[in-house]
Amino acid sequence: MTLAQLLVFSALAPIARLWARVGARQWLMLAVSVMAIYWLQPLTPIRYLDFWLPTAALGLTVWTWAATRPGASAPSAAQAAARARMAAAAPAAAASAAAAQDDERRTTLITGLMVAGLVLLIGLGRYLGPLCCLTPSPPPAVGSVLLGLAVVAGVAALLFWRPAPARWLNVGVAALIGLFVVTKLEPVGQLASAGLRTAAGQPADLALASDLRWLGFSYLAFRLIHMLRDRTAGRLPAVSLREFLTYALFFPAYTAGPIDRVERFVKDQRQPFRLDAAAVLEGGTRIALGVLKKFVLADSLALVALNAANAAQANSMLWTWVLLYAYAWRLYWDFSGYSDIAIGLGRFFGIKLPENFDRPYARQNLTLFWNSWHITLAQWFRAYVFNPLTRALRARPVPVPVIIFITQAVTMVLIGLWHGMTVNFVIWGAWHGLGLFVHNRWADFTKPHAALLDSRPRLKRLANLLGVVLTFHFVALGWVWFALPTPALALGVFGRLFGLGGGP
Repeated sequence: MTLAQLLVFSALAPIARLWARVGARQWLMLAVSVMAIYWLQPLTPIRYLDFWLPTAALGLTVWTWAATRPGASAPSAAQAAARARMAAAAPAAAASAAAAQDDERRTTLITGLMVAGLVLLIGLGRYLGPLCCLTPSPPPAVGSVLLGLAVVAGVAALLFWRPAPARWLNVGVAALIGLFVVTKLEPVGQLASAGLRTAAGQPADLALASDLRWLGFSYLAFRLIHMLRDRTAGRLPAVSLREFLTYALFFPAYTAGPIDRVERFVKDQRQPFRLDAAAVLEGGTRIALGVLKKFVLADSLALVALNAANAAQANSMLWTWVLLYAYAWRLYWDFSGYSDIAIGLGRFFGIKLPENFDRPYARQNLTLFWNSWHITLAQWFRAYVFNPLTRALRARPVPVPVIIFITQAVTMVLIGLWHGMTVNFVIWGAWHGLGLFVHNRWADFTKPHAALLDSRPRLKRLANLLGVVLTFHFVALGWVWFALPTPALALGVFGRLFGLGGGP
């Protein structure tokens, strides 16, 4: 999100104030979010791809809603019989439920027509001459746009009217993970780029994995997987298509989080809201803080932060440490700055997005760091990877320390792979997985002596300060793997950091 785009989104706040009614505000947020995913999508070298990627995001979201809505899974014989008995015993309640279903279908139809109309209008932008377009490059011909909308609508109708067994929801999860692999794993991405280039009539020999710049897909995939897994577990609340599309595509959080939960987000959507002075002050303060962090501090530190080019020019231990410290703070201010901007924009529309950073570099140990750094990402992996894997291992005769090591290592390696499917990201994940395991064992070992520190406040303050310093430097050294593209470069930087010589 650029400063110009941020100003445009902030200028929509007065419109949100005029549309104070719950329903009107929901329609406004949906319309802006749909248009925003096309506007925010960067230019791609593959013809029309900067139009089709946001359209695919819309299609995946609609299909996920259709597959996870209440009643989308085929009822069992016992459930069908129970419904029949309820209808016979309480005809008035059955009639009311039928009327509610009719209202839901009507709202769903209106939502679908609205979204399709917006996409068609965006596609028609190619015919506006100098005023073209909302997308970075002109959209495809209107016939192709209509065909794409027909495919989305056809699959959605099939999922809506022909319920599938619940186990098919796992197929959806696998498909989303597959798309994620395509966008993150370079050889697969290059093959996909070559295929798309061939389909677009462009030379396939120029294909690169970086051609697939699907902005926001990583965060969208997390939201959709959350829906699919929670529907499988039977704990997903009923939400309308309008509510779900707004949740999944909400423009402040679409590109960089936070990763909200649908039940919390929809609760805010359904609450009456008026943009008063307190909301303007709170939202504006967070946006200003985010702009300072991202566009002033982070972008300034980027000039001297650790990267492959700067690492190749750093010949001294002192300068290499400067590069590392600059990178650590640049990364924090960049990520937390975007989160502040998203939270502030959300406040303008009555949505209180969850906090994502809470002074992580001031934490006394690695566990507390991960409870404060990219909080919603850590919570997502805890809910859908760490906890299920822990339960599965506890059902087997596996020693507790082994369970702790496996679950923490697997979770952190997957977080590393989410950032990028390279060797360095795997090592970075393993670095933190091992660190969390060591801290867990150390905390367990020293637990009997914790009361000693409580009785000696000065010693406790000194221990806390030492913990902050050690944790920060463990995290900062881990950023070496995160910042550099290859293990060889990273090892060269480690050598210079500790005066062992070596080069990139």
